[in-house]
Parts: sequence; structure tokens; C-alpha cells
Amino acid sequence: MLSARSAPVIRATLPVVGAAIGEVAEAFYRRLFEEHPALLNDLFNRGNQASGAQRQALAGSIAGFAGMLLERPDDRPDALLLRIAHKHASLGVTSEQYKLVHRHLFAAIVEVLGEDTVTPEVAEAWDEVYWLMANALIAIEARLYREAGMAEGEVWRQMVVAERRTEASDAVSLALHPADGGPLAPFQPGQYVSVQVQLPDGARQIRQYSLSSAPGRAHWRITVKRVADGNDPEGEVSSWLHAHARPGDALTVSAPFGDLVLPPGDGPLLLASAGIGCTPMLSMLDELARTGSSRTVTVVHADRSPDDHAHRDELRALASRLPGATLRLWYESPGDSGHTGLPPGTLPGRADAGALDLPDGVTVYMCGPLPFMRAFRGDLLRRGVPAQSVHYEVFGPDLWLGRD
Repeated sequence: MLSARSAPVIRATLPVVGAAIGEVAEAFYRRLFEEHPALLNDLFNRGNQASGAQRQALAGSIAGFAGMLLERPDDRPDALLLRIAHKHASLGVTSEQYKLVHRHLFAAIVEVLGEDTVTPEVAEAWDEVYWLMANALIAIEARLYREAGMAEGEVWRQMVVAERRTEASDAVSLALHPADGGPLAPFQPGQYVSVQVQLPDGARQIRQYSLSSAPGRAHWRITVKRVADGNDPEGEVSSWLHAHARPGDALTVSAPFGDLVLPPGDGPLLLASAGIGCTPMLSMLDELARTGSSRTVTVVHADRSPDDHAHRDELRALASRLPGATLRLWYESPGDSGHTGLPPGTLPGRADAGALDLPDGVTVYMCGPLPFMRAFRGDLLRRGVPAQSVHYEVFGPDLWLGRD
């Protein structure tokens, strides 16, 4: 809870700080990388830095957290914090790094707003906001590390590619097993791992990939969609994996993390995805099929065409094994692949939540490009699905943080 002394200061200065928070984030990263250039190559995603997505996510989370402290002073924004904490844990972030962030962030605030605006009183109030958020994240991350049975930041393990399969025109799956022959760490359906690769320029870049099959299998499986090409920072890791990852090769992989996981119980579910966002849904479906679940499950997937749909046949097979499942597919260009007919439940165009029969009390899980999720979520809310029943996973910086 924000102190009575700081609350009016934050309320008065939030519009000014909020309006400049993008510039503050830009100055923060510039200062951080000037002092610690290795962080850009070995921890932060260079693609997200180049596009500005990471700056937007940082700005949104800080401003959003401050706003929540004012609007709901008795509630901690656990959904926002948990999502960030899982991302941090998957990268091996440690509590000491929050001190480094604090120093450069507050130097950036003064640089952008000036000392006349950032008086000692203002600095003290925003310092309180920062440490309320940082200490909450540190505590959650400590719990995540403890539950995973590892020391703070010690998330990495060598894994070997056991199998590689082409799943679509631009997607391959990689089956992984521990290089030391030890057991696979447990995970929950819907979680992801980080993969670290050394690129030709020496940088060790990290990307997250959902585990695309159920727990309890002989291997972990990730599915990698090639993004752009290796000359684009946003696609340099996926392009490297497509070009180089072959059976017998070793990869540096984190323990599993992620807060979008298959819920227990027997309540109805809607699993909605687009593009490579199908991967966490596959893990959930695989687990439901593996355990013989009779839950009511509506499965929705949207893609450019059948040939672009990774794991298309597997998705259909998993849904057919669930007595309570209904599968609906939408393809923007259903004829591009040469298919002469579409299977039942398949429609041309974009996914339409209005065409679904939704049971009362449905819980929704979404993953895919932000435009898809924003549109689909909006349609669901207009149909009366409560906002708290709609959950999502974003590949990359979460630009919804603090805005939902």
C-alpha cells in the first residue's frame, strides 16, 4: 500500500510522469547499456529494443502499477506482477539487478523531467512506488525459484535435440531431453522455457518458446516459427534455430515458467489461438486428452491458411479424443494450400467469437498476435463474458500490462 504521505504526490505527478514515461524508458535503457553493454547482447532481447516494444512494456508496467496503487490502494495487482515475475524468472533475473535498475531509472527520470520537477519530495514518492513493485517482484521470483528447486537465477540447463519435425511452412518442432541424462523438470500445461543461443557476432540472445506437448512425455517439445530473417534482430534466434538446430545438438534451456496454465477442475473452457499461439493450447489439449478429461472445451484457431497452421493435424486429433470438445477453425485464405474442401467446423476469414456457442461460466485462454487477442477479447466482453474470465499469453513484451 502506498503511504499517506506519498499518495497525494503520486496523484499530482502521475500525469506528468505518465506523459513522459516513454522518454524515461528510452533514457533508462540508453544509460543502462552504456554502462553495461553486455546486458543488451546477453540478457535483453535486441529485437524488442530495436522496435521499442521493450520500452513500451516497461513504461506501461510502471505507470500502470502507480495507477493501480492510487485506484485500488487495498489491492495488490497480482496479475500484473505474476506475469512479469515469471518472465524474469525464465531469464534468471536476480534481486541484485533491481538495485541496478533503480539507479539508472531514477537518473533517467531526472534527465527527462529535470530537477525542478523531480524535487526531493517527488523523488521520494516515486522511490516508494518503485520499491513497492520491485520488492513484490523479488518475493514472487524467490518463490518461483524455490518451487522450481533452484537457487536464485540458476535456471539454465543443457538440453539435447532428440528430434526435429517440420510442422508448417515456417515452423519446426524440436524435442528436447537433458544432456546429463537426468529427469525432466515438471511443468504445467501452458508454460514456456527460454532458449539461449550464441549468434555469429558472439551475442547470447534469449527467446521464450511454449512447451507444445503435455507434461509426462519422454521429451519436452518446443515449436519455433521463423520470424523474418537472421538479419532482423526480431528474428535472429528463430532463424538460427531453423538453420542450425539438428538432432544431437545441445541447447541452453531454462526451467519452465509462465502463469497461463491449464486450470484444475471441470469447468468449461475456451482455448483460442492464432498463428504460433497454438502452442500453449496444444499442451493444454494434450494434457486433457492424456488424462481422459470430459470437460466442455471449445477450441478456436485462426491462421492465414491450412499450410501455415502449425500442428494442424495434431490439433484436430487431440480435439477428436475429447468427448466434450468442439473445434472451430478459421483461415483467411483457405484455398492457398490447394485444399479442395474444408473439414466441418472450418470457415473462411477471421475468427468470430459471435459464431460460438459459449456455455455459462466459461473460462477463456488466448494466445496469438495482439490484434487477434484484442479483437477476440472485445467480442467476448460484448457477449457478456466477464473480463476476469479472459486470460492470455503474449509472445514478447506484454504491451497490455497496466492497460487492461
